[in-house]
Amino acid sequence: MFAYILEKLSNWFESAERARREAYLASSSDVVDLERRLRSLEAHGYSI
Repeated sequence: MFAYILEKLSNWFESAERARREAYLASSSDVVDLERRLRSLEAHGYSI
């Protein structure tokens, strides 16, 4: 039961993180900004 709850919480956090990352990328002003944000995510993880 405890493992099930941990798995559900983990899935929820991953989903929330993915949504934040997609919103961050979607707010790019142009293609150059999008590419800069993608490189930043690949190199340093998610942070704004």
